[in-house]
Amino acid sequence: MYKKIVVLTGAGISQESGLKTFRGSDGLWEGHRIEEVASPVGFENDPLMVWDFYNQRRRQLLCDEVDYNNAHKSLAEFEKNFCGDFLLVTQNVDDLHERSGSQNVLHMHGELLKARCLDTSRVYDWTEDLGEKTSHPDFPEKVGRLRPHIVWFGEMPLHMDKISQALKQCDLFISIGTSAQVYPAAGFVSMTSRSCHRVELNLEDTPSSMIFDETHRGLATEVVSNYFKDLLS
Repeated sequence: MYKKIVVLTGAGISQESGLKTFRGSDGLWEGHRIEEVASPVGFENDPLMVWDFYNQRRRQLLCDEVDYNNAHKSLAEFEKNFCGDFLLVTQNVDDLHERSGSQNVLHMHGELLKARCLDTSRVYDWTEDLGEKTSHPDFPEKVGRLRPHIVWFGEMPLHMDKISQALKQCDLFISIGTSAQVYPAAGFVSMTSRSCHRVELNLEDTPSSMIFDETHRGLATEVVSNYFKDLLS
């Protein structure tokens, strides 16, 4: 039986929950170039556009039609019943893992339902729109000094020291619903030890598929549920 498990999840686990994929086949995010809405320079050049872009995403996440699915729930139930060390690392900025009951979750790309102070870097829980007239939670006289708590291109992903340590020590690594094209997450499988069993659960092959010891193809709600049910038996 495995004693230390690290799970990495990507957009593929949340798509079946009704969340739109903002990046289109043309590489644009809702008609914008990535640099315009997902970089510090883009925010500096046009903060109103960037605020609006993430306000739309936040509203979508909070709408009644969006909720966790069987894949999220299967991970939460496995963590609850697993006797060893379990770490869930997600590239997703939604809160669907937490809604389903997952406890030990690290959001390496930030969280949509949080805001960060531009002056102090302090992070706050946030469910409302952000904008130029948004008051600061600690300093009401300050307005427009909060940004989305999202890791943009050119910024360092969060919790990397803890993630790196867990990857080196785990004896089972499972990648779920990620394209394995964006670093550093794309390199996580290579950071595990030679003795670690590596599993990929995805809709289709990825550039890293050949590195894994075991692969399963299909919708996340199906393959994740089946794999973790077997893992506990």
